[in-house]
Amino acid sequence: MPIPDAWHLCVAFGPLGIYFLLLGLLNLSRRPFITTGARDAAALGVAVAGFVVIGPMELFMPLSALDRFGGYVWLLLLTFYALCLSLTVLTMRPRLVIYNTDLDSLRPILSHVAASLDSEVRWAGDSLVMPRMGVRLNIEAHPAARNVQLVSAGMRQDYLGWRQLEFALAESLREAPAGRSYYGATLAMLGVLMLGCIAWWMASSPAEVAQGLDQMLHP
Repeated sequence: MPIPDAWHLCVAFGPLGIYFLLLGLLNLSRRPFITTGARDAAALGVAVAGFVVIGPMELFMPLSALDRFGGYVWLLLLTFYALCLSLTVLTMRPRLVIYNTDLDSLRPILSHVAASLDSEVRWAGDSLVMPRMGVRLNIEAHPAARNVQLVSAGMRQDYLGWRQLEFALAESLREAPAGRSYYGATLAMLGVLMLGCIAWWMASSPAEVAQGLDQMLHP
């Protein structure tokens, strides 16, 4: 099995290192951070894009397109990947992800927000129903990663209701304290390590990196 060259290592681990670093900084923040499942999935798709480039894209490179378009074929392939990722994100069911918090801290805040938005709110264990808002969700906690996900339950969902719930939760979470976690420190250190290795590869083998880029753009 051939050893990847410096250019391929930079392409593979560059986006992933940035993703780990940003995720670690979010978990090291003093406040919880809320985002949608669509944005969370899109960020993960960008993070693994480097592995897609040096893996399936190079392996299944269309030779006819390569002969016709040359290095511009990469622009077409990346556009196709972006369209596939966008389609996946747009067809996902509603979901909210709250980083740097736990279930015990989030539940009273969620109860207060839900009651202020819908007077007919109902709880059933870790399930929440807001009939007037058209929101039905299950709470999924991940203690090791210190995040909580609000996952839609069933197909009948009101996306406007989910949007209002997101904004109301974000407003309430601004004043909610959050303790820093070892999980965030680990992710941040891993991201810094990856980016440091990339900087070292580029500094120690600039000719190899330039050659790899040239071969990719002008095969």
